[in-house]
Amino acid sequence: MELPEGLNRKIENSRQEELFRKLPVFNNLIDFSSNDYIGFSKSEYIFKHVHAYLLENEIFQNGSTGSRLISGNHSLYSITENFIAEFHDSEAALIFNSGYDANIGFFSAVPQENDVVLYDELCHASIKDGISLSAAKSHSFIHNDFEDLERLILKFPDTTIYIVTETIFSMDGDSPNLEELIVLSEKYNCYLIVDEAHSLGVFGNKGEGLTQYLQLHNRIFARIVTFGKALGCQGAAILGSNELRNYLINFANSFLYTTALSPHAVATILISYQQLDRENDAREKLRQNIIFFNQQKNLLGLKPMFVHSKSAIHSAIVPGNENVKQLAQLLQDRGFDVQAILSPRVPEGQERLRFCIHSYNSQEEINLVLELLRDFIF
Repeated sequence: MELPEGLNRKIENSRQEELFRKLPVFNNLIDFSSNDYIGFSKSEYIFKHVHAYLLENEIFQNGSTGSRLISGNHSLYSITENFIAEFHDSEAALIFNSGYDANIGFFSAVPQENDVVLYDELCHASIKDGISLSAAKSHSFIHNDFEDLERLILKFPDTTIYIVTETIFSMDGDSPNLEELIVLSEKYNCYLIVDEAHSLGVFGNKGEGLTQYLQLHNRIFARIVTFGKALGCQGAAILGSNELRNYLINFANSFLYTTALSPHAVATILISYQQLDRENDAREKLRQNIIFFNQQKNLLGLKPMFVHSKSAIHSAIVPGNENVKQLAQLLQDRGFDVQAILSPRVPEGQERLRFCIHSYNSQEEINLVLELLRDFIF
C-alpha cells in the first residue's frame, strides 16, 4: 500500500530541504563519530569473557521469553543490578533495554499531574519525549543558566518540582556546574535527575561518571546511566533508592510492557562493568587524547570555532546546513568519519561538525584531522 498523502508530503519536503536521511553503510574510515569512547564495543577480551561466563554458569538460553514481571527476570539480572548499584554507590539499580526506554519510563511515570518538570533546553530528545508523556507541567530553562532556572522555580511555590540536566551534553560536550545546581535544588527542595549517558566510562577513578567523580551523587534523586556509549553494549539503568526502584517496576510502562534483555545482553553489561572496574589504561589514553585534541586545536587557531569541552565530544560550529555537509564530506573523502549535525536537530546557525574522541585514536590521526579542518576552513 502507498503511504498516506500527508506522509509522502513530509518525505518530499525533507528531500527538498536536503534533510532526508538514509541509514549509513559500514565504512573503514578513521572513527571520529561513534560513542565507543574507550573501545569496549571492539574488545575481544569482553567478547570472550561473556561467552565463557555463560558457559561456566550453564546459561544456554537465547532469549528472555517475556517481560521481567512475567518470565524474563532471569538470574543474571539481580547479579548485574547488584554489581551496578555497588559500583555506583547507589542503594539500587534497575536495568532498562536502552537509554531511550529509561528516560521514557522515568519521566512518563514519576512526575505527577500537579508536579512541574524544569529541564535544560539542550536535554536529549528521549528526556523531552518522556516528559511529553507525563501529566505534569513542564518548562525548559536556558542552557546551564541557573538564574533562569531559579526564576522558574519561584513561579511554582508549594509544588513538587523535578529538575533535569545531563552531566555531558551530547551536542556541545559541555557540563553544568553540578555543585551550584545541587545547592539550588536543595534550597527549594526540588528533585534532581541527572542523565550520565556520555559520562559513564569517561569520568571518575573507575569511570563511574561525573557526579561520583565530584562526590555529589548522594545528593541526587536519580541518575540515568546508559551502556550504549563507553560500555559498548546495550541497555541502561536508573540509579536511586529502593523505593524509586519499586515504583518504576510497578509504573514505568517502558519497563512493564517490553520483553526483557536476553541473558547474553545482560552478561555483556556485567562483564563490561567488571572490565571498567579493573582496567584503567583505555580511560587514561582517552584522557590524554582529549587533552591533546584541545591543545592541537588551539595551536592550529581553531579554538574560536569550537564549543568549550573537556569531555570526549567536541563540536566545531559551521553555520549553514550546506556548508557543514560539504565540510564533513571533504573530511570523509580524506578518510575521517566526522559527522555533520544539521538544523533543525540543532538551532539554525549552530550547525556543526561533531568530533568524538576515543582511546584508540592516535595523536597522528587527531593532528591530521585538525590540520585538514584548518586547511579547508582557511
